[in-house]
Amino acid sequence: MIRNEDDCLYATRVMHRRLVPPFYRFVYRVFYLFVDIDRLDALSARLRLFSLDRFNLLSLRTRDYGDGRGLRAWAEGVLRERGVELDGGRIRLLTFPRVLGFAFNPISLWYCEHRDGTLRAVIAEVNNTFGEKHSYVLASGGAPLPYEVPIEKEKVFHVSPFLDRVGQYRFTLGAPGARIRVAIRETQGGEAILDATLAGERLAVSDTAILSQVLRMPWMTIKVVAGIHWEALKLWLRGARFFRKPDPLRPNVS
Repeated sequence: MIRNEDDCLYATRVMHRRLVPPFYRFVYRVFYLFVDIDRLDALSARLRLFSLDRFNLLSLRTRDYGDGRGLRAWAEGVLRERGVELDGGRIRLLTFPRVLGFAFNPISLWYCEHRDGTLRAVIAEVNNTFGEKHSYVLASGGAPLPYEVPIEKEKVFHVSPFLDRVGQYRFTLGAPGARIRVAIRETQGGEAILDATLAGERLAVSDTAILSQVLRMPWMTIKVVAGIHWEALKLWLRGARFFRKPDPLRPNVS
């Protein structure tokens, strides 16, 4: 029986599909850690192969997220500025852990609940390969946020050199449970130009599960970075239009 409060791993497949010339589609296997940010110390104490702010086979570094002032303090501050109060509710983070100290997170998702258990916001924290980050706050002004209802956000952060920064995102998120599903569609002028999906199955987090996933996907995060550059090279060779990286917009939360 799965309890919603349990931290877990998700063994997933990520798909990217470009919907404008030059067309491409690729799929890769990864695993995510899904954790209550207030239980990270307890998780680190329970597991031999996972640590918080220390080197291990898997680890999380709090400095990798938000602005370095603490995970809950940052998330609650960002939400409060946008009229969302959690009243001490649970915040769970879906993210790539560091594997043997290395991490790159194209996107991490913060599922932010009110104390009454209803989802009130999701923070999509996006990193690019230039060392920059931007967070999109998906919320409805403090009201409960239903799962599976698409949420649109203006694109304001440069990710791929083969897509302009001008555009819109449509996020559709399923409730995390025995399975997880996230779909993001990028559009420009009403035309769909890119689909990205994440789908996978829940695994109880244990030392055995951690070791199994790492053995199946050793150096996973390095492979993600290598894969991004490999796909970019193929697009360039096929004549995709190149967009120079613009200066990042401020603030880095929208």
